[in-house]
Formats: sequence, structure tokens, C-alpha cells
Amino acid sequence: MPSRRAFVQALPAFAVGAHAILDGNTAHAQAAAAPLEGHFHPKGKAPSAFTKAILERARAELPFNDERDAEEHRRGFLAPMKEMKIAADAGHTAWDMERFQFLTSKDSFDSIHPSLLRQSVFNNNYGLYEVVPGIYQVRGFDLATITFVRGKTGWIVFDVMVSAETARAAWKLFQEHVGAGLPISAVIYSHSHGDHWGGVRGVVDEALVRSGKIPIIAPRDFLAHTIAENVFAGNAMNRRLFYQYGLLLPAAPHGYVGQGLGQAVSAGSVGLIAPTRIVEKDIEEFEVDGVPMVFQNTPNTEAPSEMNTYLPTNKALWMAENVVATLHNIYTLRGAPVRDPLRWSKYINEALYRFGQEAEVLFASHHWPRWTNERVQEVLRAQRDLYAHMNNQVLHFANQGVTINEIHNVYRVPKSLQAKWHCRGYHGSPEHNSRGVIQRYLGFWDCNPTTLIPLSPADSAPLYVEMMGGAARILARGRELHEQGKYLLASEILNKLVQAEPQNEAAKDLLADVFEQLGYQQENPGLRNSFLAAAYELRTGIPQGETASTSSPDVIRAMSTELFLNFLAIRMDSRKVEGKRFTMNLITPDNGETFVVELENATLTNIQGFLARKPDLTLTINRTDLEETMTGATTLEAQLAAGKAKAVGDLSILATLASAMVEFDPRFEIMPGTKARGPALAVADAFEADVGLPPPE
Repeated sequence: MPSRRAFVQALPAFAVGAHAILDGNTAHAQAAAAPLEGHFHPKGKAPSAFTKAILERARAELPFNDERDAEEHRRGFLAPMKEMKIAADAGHTAWDMERFQFLTSKDSFDSIHPSLLRQSVFNNNYGLYEVVPGIYQVRGFDLATITFVRGKTGWIVFDVMVSAETARAAWKLFQEHVGAGLPISAVIYSHSHGDHWGGVRGVVDEALVRSGKIPIIAPRDFLAHTIAENVFAGNAMNRRLFYQYGLLLPAAPHGYVGQGLGQAVSAGSVGLIAPTRIVEKDIEEFEVDGVPMVFQNTPNTEAPSEMNTYLPTNKALWMAENVVATLHNIYTLRGAPVRDPLRWSKYINEALYRFGQEAEVLFASHHWPRWTNERVQEVLRAQRDLYAHMNNQVLHFANQGVTINEIHNVYRVPKSLQAKWHCRGYHGSPEHNSRGVIQRYLGFWDCNPTTLIPLSPADSAPLYVEMMGGAARILARGRELHEQGKYLLASEILNKLVQAEPQNEAAKDLLADVFEQLGYQQENPGLRNSFLAAAYELRTGIPQGETASTSSPDVIRAMSTELFLNFLAIRMDSRKVEGKRFTMNLITPDNGETFVVELENATLTNIQGFLARKPDLTLTINRTDLEETMTGATTLEAQLAAGKAKAVGDLSILATLASAMVEFDPRFEIMPGTKARGPALAVADAFEADVGLPPPE
């Protein structure tokens, strides 16, 4: 799931000026240019003097004297998880906490931002914790935590992490120390992101859910957003996650050191059982297994479908992922619809005034709780102001002409909020979030006509290289900038050279060196991982092999037929069906659905609830059988041959559709020259031929 292609300047405000202080100190920078013994990559480098200075300044200026988080993250500890690794059902390792133990081996590392190191050490929590009597959490088993609330007949589970294996292991640990043999009586999905529902099959049997014995409760529009976000752009998101989440980086001082929200995403079995009860109203009160709960729907905040929950008997406020121990994403690097920070702020404010006046503990689906009403209100007010300030001040600058390509160098979080650890950028960063606000309101264009219909980077870069005097001069100047610690300037010119000459190994190696230093300097793990992942791929290429996918069989089965047809329209290469047209009726008798599917103007459309009077083809298949084709378990041709599907009319329509479908490459190229010329470039070349553009020289 790689992150963005244009890396943002992510240095904290205090880093400005560090380059000027150290410009003359090139000896240390030159020494850092040699490969570092002990680095996980044979071309890996040590932090430069400039990088070390930035991290030292952070260590001196950040509020390390505020140790409340240090106390809170330990509070309520009941039992450790003794096994450092959790096996996946398929035989590989689903979860490995052993790889993060290096984080506690020393007080500081010269290649890890001290604030990020602090957060990652806290995320090494690995065991069972009591929030208050009757509410418990198992932390450190996945990116998210799992929470157990005592009900009348059993345990109510809030969020179930990513994988069945980690959720099952957490339930086992809980049962050993607290559970008293009681069953799970209900499951609550707080929102539509996969790290909160993917492990459900590790804790409940679907048959018990279908029988009505175990309700699954979720916010309104949960399934629609779960499917749309994970499938429509799923292949691109998964590839971009390679960068944001550093999937190829070893856990090491010079590599991956955690994800801010938690240590990592588990690699077990992802499942989905559909909710049986939806919280529809803005505020809805009912009992869950005898426990009074007040649900607050908060759509289009951290997720498009999300809800907070107040437990008045316990005076406990569950803030889902709307308030955790970090600034969250308004724009997420893996890619997703830009979130609404003003709405987000207002929902936090509503929670503050509706529940926060009496709540004695605030807990959530990541990190650790906060206790006492004073602390709860302090955190809610600061988080409210964090998102409101970002929305309002970014627009303040935008209304004075600051553009999407400048705002990250202009906007600053107020100093009073920078001094609060839970407002630091461990998931979202002020740099990429401020650009996200402008994208939300004004879009990608900075209003300079030069950038309105720009050439693709690979087409414009050769001119830049020519005008700069060729590769040798760029490399020489790039090395000078690198040795002076001017890494952002170095990346500007070296990126142009790599775009123009993707097979120039010296250029790729030097750009990797630059990205590596920028990565070491980041407080935000998504930014760190993105720079380091790009450096890794520039040095190594894109490794082949299996990749994780959010489009698991459970997710595909949960798709509505309309969503599936919409996704087929995305997969279809429209150039292959130019000049063709057809009308097809699709009937699924077991659920009573009907669709008209039309191909015209090289566009595939569908409409539910209608049938064409004179279709070219009518396809009849039960929805349960169609799911077998949707998940890839069997082909439509096999369904027809077996009599599970019936077709009346022109069967060549199905062949036409099949021939136009594209299997998305889960490892498409991001940095030029990291993958051998293949299908992705062939598609680009075909497009150039169609529109009459000359091939790149």
C-alpha cells in the first residue's frame, strides 16, 4: 500500500535553519556516504551530521518532561503475552513482536526521531490491561487493540483487529486471566476500516451470528463504505501501502520502527461477518447484553462510517478512532477520500459536551486510555482544536493565495498543541494533512496554468536534464547538495534525472541516499516509511512474490451486486471495446434482483430494478452462485456448463467483456527504473500510440 508519489517536506518547524548551521561540516557527511556496517541493506548509509543535528534539536526542544503518557500506557497492566509470535492458520507468522524489542535496547538511536521512538516504545505494550472494572483491553497484538466489556451473559467485544489469528490469541489470553469462561455475547464494529473488523472470525462463529445469538452492531452505511474503500481502488491502495506502512522494510534502527497507531498490521486471515444491527440515528440509545450504551454516529470523520459510544454505568467514553494518541490523517498516504476536519472537530466537541462532562475514562481502538474527568476533557478539547485549527488556518492561507504546493511549508500547528504528545503527527502529519485540506476544498490545481495540463514527469524530465547540462553535472551537483545536507534540493534535481534516465544506477543510488536521510529525520512513521521504502526500491527493485489484499473472499461476498458491477466497469479497459455495444439483463432469482447492464460509448453502466425490453443477452444466476465467480472460485463459463447459470441470447457478449478485463498488477512501478519494462509500461506506450504522442527518448 505505497504512499504518495511527490514526497512532502516533513521536517518539523524546529529543523529550519539546521542546514545553515552545518553547511561547512562536510567531513561527517562524506564519511556517512560509505555503506554502513550492520545496516540491513548493503548500500545503506549512516545518518549524516545534518540528520543527527535535527534529531538532537528535537530531543532538546520536545516536552519530554511531560510523562503522563508514560504512566497511562502502563496503568492497569494485568498479564503479559508470553509468546512473541502468533502463527497464522496458513503456516506463516501472523504477528511477530520479537522484531520490535530492539526499540527498548537503548534510550536513543541516531537514525530514529526521538518522538517517534518514544511512541514506538509505548506501542510495545503486549498483554492484557484493565481500563476500569468490567472493561479490559488486549494491546500489542495488531495495529489496533481489542476491548472486552462485561455484559449480563458474556463479553461484548469492541473491534476485533485485522486477523482472526491475532483476535483468537487475544481472546485466549483474556480468558486465561479474566474471562471466567463466559462466552462472547456481542460484537461492535466502531467503523469501516479493516483493522477493526477483519479478525471477527477469530472470536465468533458465523452460525451463532446468523441464528441471532450474537448480534454484530455497526454504524450506518458500514458495509457500503467498507466495500467501496477496499475494492474500487484497492489495488492502488495496496501498492501505496508498501510505502506508507513500509511493508518491505525490516524492523531495525535504519528501517521500520512502527506505524504510530500501533506497531504493524498483522498478516493473518482477514474475514468479515455482516452486521446484524445498524445504528441509524445520529444519537441512539439501547442496551447491549444488559449494558446501557449511547451511540454517536460520526460519519465522514476518521472514517466515512464511524461511531463513538458512551457507557454511562462505567462513565467510560469510547472514541473509536476519532480521538487517539496522535494527530490522525485528513489525507491518508495510501489514498482515500479526503476527510472533513471541521466536521471531525464538531463531532469531538459534541462528545465533549454530551458525554465528556461526566466521563471518568476515555478509551479507544488504538493506544491507551486517559483517566479522570479533567484529563478526559483536556484531551477532547485539544483534539477538537487540532482539527478545527487545521481546517480554518489552512483555508485562511488559501484565501490569501497559498497553494497546495506551498501550504505544507507555511502552515504550522499552534505551539500549545505541538507541546501535547497526543497532538503530534504519528499517523497524520501537518505537512500532508494541510495539503489534504486544500485538496478537499480546491482540488489538485494550484491555479498556475503551467500545472493545469502538465507533461508526465517522464516526458518533461529529459528537457530538464538537457538544460541542466546532462547527467554528469546533475550527479555532481546532487552529491554537493547531499554533502551539504540540502536533501530536499538534492531530491528535486536527482528525481528529474531518474525520471529521464530510469536505468541510471548512479542516479538512483544517490537519490536513495537522499531519501534515506530524509526518512531518518521524520517524526511521522508514514513519511519515514515512504522515504525509506523508495530508497529500498531504488536500490533493489520491486521484489516479486505474493502480496496482501483487502479484497478477501469475505469482502467480495459482502459486496452488493451493484458494487460488483461497478468494479467490473473499473477493471474494463475501455480502449478494447471502442465501437462495440450491447444490452444485457442480469437476473438473480434467489434475492430478487434485476439489472440492466449496457456497454455503449466504451463505457459499462448498470441500473438496478429494471429489465430491458429487447436485450441482446439475458443472464440468470442465483446471487449465491454468482459469488463463486466473484471470488474467483469458478468461472462463469463453468457455471453455465453446470446449469447453475442460464443464458438466452448472444453469448459472445460475455467473451467481449472477459477480453476487456484487466488484472491489476499489485506491484506496479512507483519510482522509475525499479521494475523491468513490462505490462505497466506497455499500457502507457499503447496510450501514446493511440493519441499520437512520440515515445520518450
